[in-house]
Amino acid sequence: MSLDGKVAFITGASRGVGKCLALALARKGCDIVVAAKTEEADARLPGTIHETAAEVEKLGRRAFAVKVDVRDDASVERGTKAALDHFGRVDFLVNNAGALHWRAMTETPMKRFDLVMGVNARGAFACTVALLPAMVQQGYGHILMMSPPVDVVGAPGKVAYAISKFGMTLIAHGLAGEVADKNVAANALWPATMIESYATINFGLGGPAVWRKADILADATIRIFEKEPRSFTGHALIDEDFLRAEGVTDFTGYRCDPEHEPPKVGFDFKIAVGRV
Repeated sequence: MSLDGKVAFITGASRGVGKCLALALARKGCDIVVAAKTEEADARLPGTIHETAAEVEKLGRRAFAVKVDVRDDASVERGTKAALDHFGRVDFLVNNAGALHWRAMTETPMKRFDLVMGVNARGAFACTVALLPAMVQQGYGHILMMSPPVDVVGAPGKVAYAISKFGMTLIAHGLAGEVADKNVAANALWPATMIESYATINFGLGGPAVWRKADILADATIRIFEKEPRSFTGHALIDEDFLRAEGVTDFTGYRCDPEHEPPKVGFDFKIAVGRV
């Protein structure tokens, strides 16, 4: 299915994976709602909602920058309502905004637990609840969680993070059953390898030899959204496995280091970085 003229609402779209998704979907003809917290430039963490919106517009698509803190119910309500008022519809929701904390339980204060839960699981739930009625009413929509298949092997050493990310995936599975007859899809997507992002860079999580570019997630997202929602829902996907099933065989272009194929790690990142 063509994505031309569809509207995508992407959280955490001021930088990193979210920005990559926004630009990739714009190239396929989508108009983009750039939803994130950062309005003002910060030398420590580049990227703002307005900068991403400007890049979308340079690609010839419409963009709407809206400040959204997914932990704040009022902010989510204002942002989603403004997006619907601005474009008249939202066809795709990507719950990409994320908080990271990889530490043992004894090294996880409750404020950190609340942070990862608030941004990841609760934030995804809030944005989905806010936009779902419009998708049901229009009889079309894709909701995508950036979260892994539920596999407990990677939980030790990052229990709080695992709860929050597995929670996002459970939302996708549960919602897929709830709206199976509404032509609204709910899926989850996760990388097979580490992905180059401000999180992996700033937290020192490996290096180019173990990273892929975020483009692989963007390409997988596009292929998901090109499907009729009712025909493809309730899945927790790994990007490489999904793309191989779609006929992609060459993944060398996604390497950050052209000389090294990154190891597959799924949710068990410590395999690649030797730490959690």
